[in-house]
Amino acid sequence: MRRFGDCLTVLSSGVDEVCESVSRAETGARAHVASKILEAATRGETSQDHLKQVGRQALSQAPTMWR
Repeated sequence: MRRFGDCLTVLSSGVDEVCESVSRAETGARAHVASKILEAATRGETSQDHLKQVGRQALSQAPTMWR
């Protein structure tokens, strides 16, 4: 099992990678992506690639004012 700090690092890097084209000022979009990645992780998804896929899907479904 991963340590909590390791999990945060994976989640954070996943959000940063998925949102690389999104301004850091767009906190709504970034929070939406982070929320969806976190939901998947709490369901037991541990693959970083899968979590990034979840994040990309969340970003594509976010309201356009968030992107």
